[in-house]
Amino acid sequence: MRPFDDRPVLVVVTGGIAAYKTAYLVRRLREVGAVVDVVLTRSAERFVGRATFEGLTGRPIGTSLWERPLDHIDLGRRAGVAIVAPATADFLAKLATGQADSLAAATLLAAPCPVLLCPAMNQRMWKHPATQRNVDTLREFGLWMVGPDVGQLAEGEIGIGRMSESVEILAVAGRLLEEQSLEGRNVVVTAGPTRAPIDPVRYVGNRASGHMGQALAASAWRRGASVTLVSGPTTRPHPYGPHVIAVDTAEEMLDALREALEEADLLLMAAAVSDFRVPSPSDSKIKKTGGDLELRLVAGPDLLKETRAARDRRGIVTLGFALETDTPIENGREKLSSKGVDFMAVNEVGDPEAGFEVPTNRITLLDRWGEVEELPVLPKEEVADRILDRIEARLD
Repeated sequence: MRPFDDRPVLVVVTGGIAAYKTAYLVRRLREVGAVVDVVLTRSAERFVGRATFEGLTGRPIGTSLWERPLDHIDLGRRAGVAIVAPATADFLAKLATGQADSLAAATLLAAPCPVLLCPAMNQRMWKHPATQRNVDTLREFGLWMVGPDVGQLAEGEIGIGRMSESVEILAVAGRLLEEQSLEGRNVVVTAGPTRAPIDPVRYVGNRASGHMGQALAASAWRRGASVTLVSGPTTRPHPYGPHVIAVDTAEEMLDALREALEEADLLLMAAAVSDFRVPSPSDSKIKKTGGDLELRLVAGPDLLKETRAARDRRGIVTLGFALETDTPIENGREKLSSKGVDFMAVNEVGDPEAGFEVPTNRITLLDRWGEVEELPVLPKEEVADRILDRIEARLD
């Protein structure tokens, strides 16, 4: 998976209890296609042995400066990014003072690639002025950091010091590997369904999961953009990085959009907004009385039409989605024109490999310059990358 496909990643494991989580991180890196080298400190081997990481990577594990001469140069030189997980207080101090008394420290000192630190320690160790001074020094050196998080610590305490989860580490590592082609751009993405309330319990909605919009937001953030994700209700965890604005109704999404578009360069409208709403929702639960219930529905706001004046005024490049059942390309072209967008991603209802509640999508990408690109069935993350590749080619 981009940007990890066949990319060399160096993982340095230091001696903290969170080292068990690093084994899962290495597994995830392999799953997304990275070629992983692992270096263990002597203390790390007391928590997770080298055989574990050899089994996960299929590669030799480095532990000593004396095993293979010049390993500390070669490992760092071929890595696209180096990840230190966990990064203990002791190891942060070594890096901040430029010590090179181990393979791990010497490799990072000589590595020209970006270095991502994932601190993990007791909360009092993290808050100590010495640790904070070392962290400030390392940031000044240009090293990156994710975490630590607040949560359950090894000693039974709850506080800051927990190593970040693999999904967050992968997100930042992916950004460090990716060309920052959207750096300086402000991107707004809508995702998920909206709900039109009937009463305090029931609503009119749809089956959208938010997956496609989340994938677009994650891809744009990975490319260096500042991303605002306006999301309807979803059970999927939001991607790490984008600023998330949670909304429920189409009207709330429109209000959030109007504010976010004041600074936007690019708008990606992937939300499945409810087309209809109940004009006067009940304030109390509608009781079942044995008879039928008739609902009157009226049209809800059309977000693309409602924001067209602001988009035209600011020159915001816009992508819309069209989920169709009949003559999808013709309908997609009509929407491309009538809604004033630059790109329209068209897919069909009923395709078991596309649309709602599946991890893949199959789209036809239309643009206002007359180009048509049919994409095969792909994971939604890959669809997002393909879409942004096309948009970037036209963005300037």
